[in-house]
Amino acid sequence: MKICIVSDSHDRAPMLAAAVTEAKAAGAAAVIHCGDLIGMNTLLPLVALGLPVHLVHGNNLGDAPALFRLSTASGGLVTYHGADAELVLAGRRVIATHYPHYARGLACTGDYDVVCCGHSHDAGVSQQINVRGGRTWLVNPGTVAGLGAPATWIMADLAALDFEIRPTPVTGPSGE
Repeated sequence: MKICIVSDSHDRAPMLAAAVTEAKAAGAAAVIHCGDLIGMNTLLPLVALGLPVHLVHGNNLGDAPALFRLSTASGGLVTYHGADAELVLAGRRVIATHYPHYARGLACTGDYDVVCCGHSHDAGVSQQINVRGGRTWLVNPGTVAGLGAPATWIMADLAALDFEIRPTPVTGPSGE
């Protein structure tokens, strides 16, 4: 199963939609958004794409009641998890949170195969040694909106545990 991992879209709906559109064309079956979405209108283009979206809020909470309403009205396409999203996708234990320091701690437990985070706007993929003697993938897609860092997202293949940092497609003269 391939998934699109994004974070820190900060109300840049065209940038987020461009990344998810590219991911869908490449075979992504779901989206994980690691927070700082801000407004629910940013998600409306994703609903039209028809991929399930799992969302955590981050430190820029935005309008949580509106996100819950969209989640309810989306017919199951958008799931707003609050601070953390604990998922099983393609048999892999995945958790998404916004903060990298929480993500590192979660990766250390060995309870998950993949831990996703955002916040820093710095894209990176690494393996964290865990207390069970194994390694856990720690994945930060950076900022899909390109705020203070290159605009990036991650295409993940959960079967192969392969993670590719990709540039967000430019959607217009200003990137929006």
